[in-house]
Amino acid sequence: MNKKLVVGNWKMNLTVPESTILIEKLKKELVKVRHAEVVVCPTFLDIYAASKELTGGDISVGAQNVYHEESGAYTGEISVVQIQNFAKYVIVGHSERRALFGETDKMIAKKAAAAVSHDIVPIICVGETYHEKGDGLSKVVVMSQLETALSQLTAAEIAGIVIAYEPVWAIGTGLSCKPGEIENMAKNIRGLVSALYGKEASEGLRVLYGGSVNDANAPEISGVSGIDGVLVGGASLDHKKFSAIVKAFDKGPAKAMAAKKTKKKAGK
Repeated sequence: MNKKLVVGNWKMNLTVPESTILIEKLKKELVKVRHAEVVVCPTFLDIYAASKELTGGDISVGAQNVYHEESGAYTGEISVVQIQNFAKYVIVGHSERRALFGETDKMIAKKAAAAVSHDIVPIICVGETYHEKGDGLSKVVVMSQLETALSQLTAAEIAGIVIAYEPVWAIGTGLSCKPGEIENMAKNIRGLVSALYGKEASEGLRVLYGGSVNDANAPEISGVSGIDGVLVGGASLDHKKFSAIVKAFDKGPAKAMAAKKTKKKAGK
């Protein structure tokens, strides 16, 4: 059984000294966490310093993006070769990259494949816009994004990756999916992977939810069936809020089973 995964995406925030301070606070807050895996994704400027601060600890480092080529005349880009000694994970296909920088599903597929080929775990983001949701196209859009994003990976490789369902309309808006909506999309994601790559790939990968995740709604999200963790934006910049989110997912087998029983009783 995979550990729950809580990823903090710091986006274009914090200077190197500010990042160091936040990391020190998180290390103190999360010292007793045992059943959740924690990842922080700082800016590229800070990724080296962050990896040094976290070496040998319980918090891993992730990158916010990567380019699919290993080297070359690609001004301003960062390759998997350049981050592979510092980052265990990398976010690819975030909606901000799609909307602001024109990234396509095919580009995201190349990035995911490049990451896997250098033993970096891609966190592939998928999600629909407000208008797509309103038109009843949520499943169609997400499945299309996912199918293309996975197209350059094998079943064995997919079993070790992470898919983050981040509805665009919920990112930074304060709006969050209802638990039932999140659960249904997690089922759809695993169903597509199972149909295309087999049961082992579907069961092996981890599915996260992202979109205005905070310390208030994290406990409810942690109980959603099929969800293995969360991708956190703004709340990850506050050590108290992020630590509370991590602790909501830090459930051992006994606690997880008790939570499921409580949920079943509540549904009767």
